[in-house]
Amino acid sequence: MKRFISLFILLFVFIVIVQAFERPARETIMFFPIDPTVRFTTAETKLSLQPQKNYVVDWIVTSSLDRTAYLRQDISLLFANGRLISTQSKWKENGKNLIQQKQLKQKGSRLFQAISYHQGELHNGNNIRSSQKMSGDVLYVIDSSFLPLQSFRKPTTAEQKTWANTLNKQTQTIVNKVAEQMGGILEKDDYYHLYLPELVQYNEQPFMDLTTNKTETMIGNLWEGLYKNYFLGIKKQNGSIESPIGSTVPLILIKKDYSKLFVVTETADGEIVILKQLLEFTK
Repeated sequence: MKRFISLFILLFVFIVIVQAFERPARETIMFFPIDPTVRFTTAETKLSLQPQKNYVVDWIVTSSLDRTAYLRQDISLLFANGRLISTQSKWKENGKNLIQQKQLKQKGSRLFQAISYHQGELHNGNNIRSSQKMSGDVLYVIDSSFLPLQSFRKPTTAEQKTWANTLNKQTQTIVNKVAEQMGGILEKDDYYHLYLPELVQYNEQPFMDLTTNKTETMIGNLWEGLYKNYFLGIKKQNGSIESPIGSTVPLILIKKDYSKLFVVTETADGEIVILKQLLEFTK
């Protein structure tokens, strides 16, 4: 009987060890050289308004690769009036399609900005490649006692244009505070600068003076750093890790010789955090 129990324990330990070694990949973002033969057939982030007493923003992130990948991963961030209010992430081993959805109760007039990073990791023996794409959406929600609840992506009426201008200014006031503080640290003229939601435009075009391939490499490395050092938590000066919720839209500063970049945000409790990333190529 004791021998049987010992064999059972050994067998159980062996199974656990085998499963540990066979566990998939990891829930993280790692950039690998882009495989130009692989593409996303779908990559979409969509925000919509669900009218209720306290209205609900419906946030859906979908993506589909043109083939099965060793690892599929999507992450998404949602900002309101310049501050992060929620995140989504999902990964799948040996898959090609991902879908995520959140419904968030909100109130007050707000400018919502969402950006997502879609990635597929592809293995061919020891050769590891990746495919990537970004998507995003913008939604203005007007919640006023003087008007019926409404939403729009682009203002069309004079009233909507006035509201959009007001919400844009409110958002800029928050994010510009970070930019102004960086102005005392770095020479602004030496850097290209943009806010994270604006990065989506570089799905279709390269950065100035960069090839498409180098632009993709920079974006992939940037998202790897954002995932580890922003999405999962922000490391503060005292060494503690703080949730990114409540932090400002990250400001991205890229040195014009493409030697390095900085990601700057203000945490929910008001601390300015600067992340530095060295780039692996020159212009």
